[in-house]
Amino acid sequence: MPVAQSVLGLAAAAAVVFGAAGIGGVATARSVGTWYQTLAKPSFNPPDAVFGPVWGILYTLMALALWLVWRTGAGATPAVVCFLVQLALNVLWSLLFFGLRRPWLGLIDIVALWAAIVATIVVFARARPLAAWLLVPYLLWVSFATVLNAAIVWLNPGG
Repeated sequence: MPVAQSVLGLAAAAAVVFGAAGIGGVATARSVGTWYQTLAKPSFNPPDAVFGPVWGILYTLMALALWLVWRTGAGATPAVVCFLVQLALNVLWSLLFFGLRRPWLGLIDIVALWAAIVATIVVFARARPLAAWLLVPYLLWVSFATVLNAAIVWLNPGG
């Protein structure tokens, strides 16, 4: 693959992933510092300042993983579709949890997101094993976020 095409592919992967992050970020920014601060949270809730850097690293790894799989060629289409499904669920979580301020809807979505990430890792492993490994930190963080989301739902009944 020519270098220019490869660089454009990486830029496209980054644009897709960080574009999705931007959509989720708009929904999140509306509630962090206001509504989110009023919620009861478990003792293991990280400080707000942790979330941005962690997600920045995870989105970078996700973009690299997508790019690596895309570079494998036309046979990568099912893997890319699987990736886009989990990315849509990722954005949807922010819209449900923060945008609509419905943690219980966020919990339903994040469980589906977790399953979609697992499926994406499986199909990425077939196409490009390194790409699958790049998604493992994302799966681990979403696993933690699922527990955190469930605790917030538990601590804020009716919220």
